[in-house]
Amino acid sequence: MRAEPVHCCHYHDAQATWANAYLWPVLQRVIARQGLTQGRVLDLGCGNGATANMLAQLGFEVVGVDPSASGITQARQAFPDIRFDLASAYDDLKMRHGTFPVVVSLEVIEHCYDPRQFAKAVYDCLEDNGLGFISTPFHGYWKNLMLAVTGKWDDHLTVLWDGGHIKFFSVKTLGALLRETGFRQISFLRVGRVPPLAKSMVAVVRK
Repeated sequence: MRAEPVHCCHYHDAQATWANAYLWPVLQRVIARQGLTQGRVLDLGCGNGATANMLAQLGFEVVGVDPSASGITQARQAFPDIRFDLASAYDDLKMRHGTFPVVVSLEVIEHCYDPRQFAKAVYDCLEDNGLGFISTPFHGYWKNLMLAVTGKWDDHLTVLWDGGHIKFFSVKTLGALLRETGFRQISFLRVGRVPPLAKSMVAVVRK
């Protein structure tokens, strides 16, 4: 198996992450509101496969993609009935897997050196009128001010975390990126804490 890129997270198991506790309920509500009960879903940046497995349990046919060799290994061992691919948003995923009515990507774009290529990968892998669900840590004036006042910037930026965050988005900047890519009907949800101090934001988009 090829070497794991230095910017990838390393996984030791296939357990849900702490962020899944507040992201999964929102994802499930959005899916339910759209009346989606089955079909293909791409989990872009699937990590250890926990989210892909949650979606499979809801009745979806899931393809999980991640550049982390350890993540894909853990996912394949824990969830052998789901298709997992060792690849990234920089590969031609449309050629490899086709298009999907739903693309999900939880807490991934902040790890990407090239967020435009990531956004293009989501766009290209969606069917016309397809639904995209993209989450990333939230940044805004009041949260940033609170981090500064309380001396939490170093903890928040986690610069000593191998494979950590290298991009930091606000609603304004992520919205601009998604509009530039060609998405329409872009809406944002803030999750985990009250909205001004939200842990993450979710962009719900249509192609």
